[in-house]
Amino acid sequence: MMKTMKFAMVAMMALALPLAARAEAVPGSPAPAFDVKDANGKNVKLADFAGKWVVLEWTNKDCPYVKKHYNSGNMQKLQETYRGKGVAWLTVLSSAKGKQGYLDPASALKQTKEVKSNATAFLLDENGAMGKAYGAKTTPHMYVIDPKGVVVYAGAIDDNDSSDPSVIAKSKNYVAMALDAGMSTPAKPVQTATSKPYGCAVKYQ
Repeated sequence: MMKTMKFAMVAMMALALPLAARAEAVPGSPAPAFDVKDANGKNVKLADFAGKWVVLEWTNKDCPYVKKHYNSGNMQKLQETYRGKGVAWLTVLSSAKGKQGYLDPASALKQTKEVKSNATAFLLDENGAMGKAYGAKTTPHMYVIDPKGVVVYAGAIDDNDSSDPSVIAKSKNYVAMALDAGMSTPAKPVQTATSKPYGCAVKYQ
């Protein structure tokens, strides 16, 4: 009886928590829906990409780990390669106003041009709702979603947590591996579905 009451109390406490505080996109589960404005002021929804592969990339222009992949051209190359295969690549900024890496829409558009981003869209998640729904912890933090809307990968971009771009060439890119496996014919299972993300902490409000 006591165990039943204790379980019920824990369940009620969990329900009382804000969804964003306890949500996390876990491989094998449906990807959390979102509706976020991009740098052009257009509302972008996960539902817009139904039937397509989707990559979510959390970013912060001032983070050395983000710079590792952008200054080397690695991120742009990945974006270009997989967009060419029909993948929707969404860069997400969850830095709150006044926090490191925050960009207003005009600055975000300028930033994408300066780094020559090849992303499908640059989403401005200023209130952090999308980031918290996914459980995004670092920049970069990467997610791969399959055409059925299921998360198939969540974690680091690769297996080397150094901020030195010279290690990229010899690193295992988990995002590319997940996409290549899932998009192959016939499809193959994603061998590494999750990993510990590395980088700078997302600067939520």
